[in-house]
Amino acid sequence: MARKADRPAYRCTECGWSTAKWLGRCPECQAWGTVEEVGGAPALRTSAVARVASPALPIGQVDGKRATARGTGVPELDRVLGGGLVPGAVVLLAGEPGVGKSTLLLDVAAKAASAERPTLYVTGEESAGQVRMRADRIGAVHDHLYLAAETDLASVLGQLDVVKPALLVLDSVQTIASAELDGAPGGMAQVREVAGAVIRASKERGMATILVGHVTKDGAIAGPRLLEHLVDVVLHFEGDRHARLRLVRGVKNRYGATDEVGCFELHDAGITSLADPSGLFLTRRDEPVPGTCLTVTLEGRRPLVAEVQSLTVATQIPSPRRTTSGLEPSRVSMILAVLEQRGQIAALGKNDIYTATVGGVRLSEPAADLAVALALASAASDTPLPKNLVAVGEVGLAGEVRRVTGVQRRLAEAARLGFTHALVPADAGEAPPGMRVLEVGDIGEALRVLPGRRGPRRPRESEEALDTEPSRGVEARR
Repeated sequence: MARKADRPAYRCTECGWSTAKWLGRCPECQAWGTVEEVGGAPALRTSAVARVASPALPIGQVDGKRATARGTGVPELDRVLGGGLVPGAVVLLAGEPGVGKSTLLLDVAAKAASAERPTLYVTGEESAGQVRMRADRIGAVHDHLYLAAETDLASVLGQLDVVKPALLVLDSVQTIASAELDGAPGGMAQVREVAGAVIRASKERGMATILVGHVTKDGAIAGPRLLEHLVDVVLHFEGDRHARLRLVRGVKNRYGATDEVGCFELHDAGITSLADPSGLFLTRRDEPVPGTCLTVTLEGRRPLVAEVQSLTVATQIPSPRRTTSGLEPSRVSMILAVLEQRGQIAALGKNDIYTATVGGVRLSEPAADLAVALALASAASDTPLPKNLVAVGEVGLAGEVRRVTGVQRRLAEAARLGFTHALVPADAGEAPPGMRVLEVGDIGEALRVLPGRRGPRRPRESEEALDTEPSRGVEARR
């Protein structure tokens, strides 16, 4: 009879999960064919009581200054981080290939080095020469910025002993591997080991660390889910590679809010912060154009004025095209059905319909429904909407216009940019100074802003507000 210690054990080469019997599929990471025999079964371990090196203190005696954030020199990144990087904090920045992660972090590293803080930039994807060429292009060369091209975990930890940096940038965590662990770089077991070792070094040294993470085709961070739990901050770097706008969105933050968004502009000379990015999402015109409507979206706490464009074209094919860019196709289809049924616009079903946003912005919140509906109605009737008009509201299947969050913030941003008229749901509150606001209850009332359009009977005050020239816009309810 074999002893218990001599029984074979099996371990998943992807995630490190172990078991006493062989399985075709790992129940932890759901990978097939990765469970392999590694030797004797793991013995049970117990921990003896050890002497406490640092006894527990009353919470009032704990020094809170150690968790004070230090600015990175990049205002929009500080906005998302909650003021800057905390010593000992570990930040995970994930994004698609080519979106600009390395460019942003090289700029952050250079700003930290210019503040007399030793900074180590470890690249596992590119050579040191390639990173130097990018640094010359964006002006990120500094004496206190150290560069190392490493793919071995032990070498990376050795560089920390030599440089003793205040900030570490590891690009990326999926390219570093430990020689003491089986599996290819980027595997779940390797990512878990590398992240754990770097996090321990960061906490022991009081060194801020930024890890670059890859994403899968579904947009999720590659590697074990444990990686997101171990780090202190998780950021997503988003943007269309064909547009200049880049967004850094906070997903997890132990030191600040998670509803902040940082805006950046990527160009040939590097990447710069955008304190007022609304201009990227608008098209400046002297006169209004049919099929366009403006709305105000909330990216985190920040209101952004964006433009929705629509085009309808007669077609002879049995199934007309429905093409969207920057908008959710299912939501646009729902709004089309509401316009046909509740707004009495029957021509939409026989036309090819194209809807898009300007500047690469994505409008996913329901507050843009009213602007999409008005842009579609304007394109179908070939009639421009009133000038300097913004529309905010969610459209329901019954045709009602529902309230949305942050209406006052949205209107204040529109008024700051010079817009003078707004369509909002009922009970939206007081209008900002200099702006005329019309509250609408359903899509029929909203469509009355189109010249020549007449909807359901409404109070005389509202009818007088709508009987104006297109260039003047809508009047306010008193």
